[in-house]
Amino acid sequence: MNKVSKLLLVVLILIVGFVLHILSSTGFFKTINPQFEGKLFKKVYIKGAEDIMISRQDSFALISATNRQIYPPQEEELGHLHLLSLKDDSMPVINLTEQFDKAFAPHGISFFKIDSTYRIMAISHTELGHTIEVFTLNDKELTHERTISDPSLVSPNDLVMIDENRFYFTNDHKYTKGIGRIMEDYLGLTLSNLVYYDGHSFREVDKGIAYANGINFDSERDLLFVASPRGFLVKVYKVQAEGSLEFIEDIDCGTGVDNIEFDEDGQLWIGCHPDLLHFAAYAKGKKEISPSEIIKINYRAPGDYTVKSIYTNDGSEMSASTVAATFGDFIFTGNVMDDHFIILKK
Repeated sequence: MNKVSKLLLVVLILIVGFVLHILSSTGFFKTINPQFEGKLFKKVYIKGAEDIMISRQDSFALISATNRQIYPPQEEELGHLHLLSLKDDSMPVINLTEQFDKAFAPHGISFFKIDSTYRIMAISHTELGHTIEVFTLNDKELTHERTISDPSLVSPNDLVMIDENRFYFTNDHKYTKGIGRIMEDYLGLTLSNLVYYDGHSFREVDKGIAYANGINFDSERDLLFVASPRGFLVKVYKVQAEGSLEFIEDIDCGTGVDNIEFDEDGQLWIGCHPDLLHFAAYAKGKKEISPSEIIKINYRAPGDYTVKSIYTNDGSEMSASTVAATFGDFIFTGNVMDDHFIILKK
């Protein structure tokens, strides 16, 4: 074999190895075996219910839903915030923003209780740009308070409120289109970041994350958890008094983690995409369904945690799970753009 042939062979081996690495790191070879030690309780026909939060104190679920055709969207979308009552098994739903008179396509949401009302923040994506819309919820009445915008809102995905004014949010990409976005998605480039708002100004508090996504804050332990689906990781930080973060560790989850919620015991429940390439094809309308997974993480201390898969499905019950929020024996799991979300019963 001459030198040219040897060089071509080396190049071919490197290309094959690189392709295999991408396939492996996106879950392409993962076998989806449907499993759940419970039952499907109910389908709720709200399209694109991407994020769900639970108020256990007042027994309701807040649902962020946008009528997505593909993701990322290529045209203006219509979305709403919904309230689902958990006071009985009929679980009636109210559209809270039906009369909202501006373009609104909610994504990640967070709320914070103030006396008898809730301050709600929702990331919104419209043709006018990315904003955070701020509302007050009083019983079943939602009032729009203000719009927050800033150049740091590059590609905002999710946010978590620390109090009624302060919050963290994730940018899932550095590049929003073109070759830069493609490279972030498929090569897993660690270019996205995490931003803190102190009530007056924004500042970056971490970067170098592969597709920063879901985020949540454990106020009892001052821990911040951030999902990196492209890395199959949940990143753990200690929150400092002035808002800066001390990185603790990465939790290897083995699946494409999305939004993060807590149960009453402080365990993390996460909606996941076990096969990211399959999900990407589904999100672009090239596949009819995409696998869903729910995992639970019991995080006790640095290096002391367990990760358990609770639910997996090929997408026939619901595609592309993004969130798993619990209330008693119920699990509310949303998605990117199915015409319904599902309620599971443990």
